[in-house]
Amino acid sequence: MELDQQLVVGIQLFFAAFLSMVVGLDRERAEKDAGMRTHMLVGTGACLFTSLSELAFPEADTARIASNIVVGIGFLGAGVIHRTDKGVQDLTTAASIWITAAIGMAVGTGAWLLATMATLLVWTILRILLAFRNRI
Repeated sequence: MELDQQLVVGIQLFFAAFLSMVVGLDRERAEKDAGMRTHMLVGTGACLFTSLSELAFPEADTARIASNIVVGIGFLGAGVIHRTDKGVQDLTTAASIWITAAIGMAVGTGAWLLATMATLLVWTILRILLAFRNRI
């Protein structure tokens, strides 16, 4: 990989970490175990895997990397979900980890605007719709 490509990916990593932090802050406020740092690591890792699959291995099937990211994140999400006397807990946190990986992948492909729009939508769903649901 050329040095200029690595610099672009480095900037993408910081951007993916920032957008993932926005999602993770909501989970942090809700006092979930998978909070800001977990979301930042997931988004940044997904970004790096996606960028590497496109730039470092241009002849490889990049869809294989993407599909494996989704599968791996599924295992992380499954580890967050647990059953209590009150029912199943932390499904929303598991879903937020899943979408954070997608946001990181979007940044990794260079789709910064799409990743930003997805982050705003996720934040709206987690924060604003929660307030709306609580009022119903």
